[in-house]
Amino acid sequence: MKILGIDDNVDITELLSMTLSVMGHEFSFVNSGKEGIELIAEKKHDAVLLDLAMPEFSGFDVLRELETRGNLSDYNIILFTASSVSDSEINEFIAKGIRGIIRKPIEVDELEKQISKLVS
Repeated sequence: MKILGIDDNVDITELLSMTLSVMGHEFSFVNSGKEGIELIAEKKHDAVLLDLAMPEFSGFDVLRELETRGNLSDYNIILFTASSVSDSEINEFIAKGIRGIIRKPIEVDELEKQISKLVS
């Protein structure tokens, strides 16, 4: 699977890169929401791991931009966040086309479970 990670924390993206590579996935990442929105538009990824809390152009901004373009549900976006997101917010995101949520700190089993749901 080709997976794009959008997270401002370099340590997390490097950890994800190692973990997902071991799982057999092709992983690329950017450390800003602006770069992420460009890559989402440019390349086809099977999944996008999107952090919500980033400076300047957050994951929320990425979601709003894709929603404005009318193609949010075209992407397999999994929210990847340490933010306290309520169940109602999660359900709202899912209703808009988000495929799942993984809370930080990451558990490898949960990461694998969320990604495998995308291919089932």
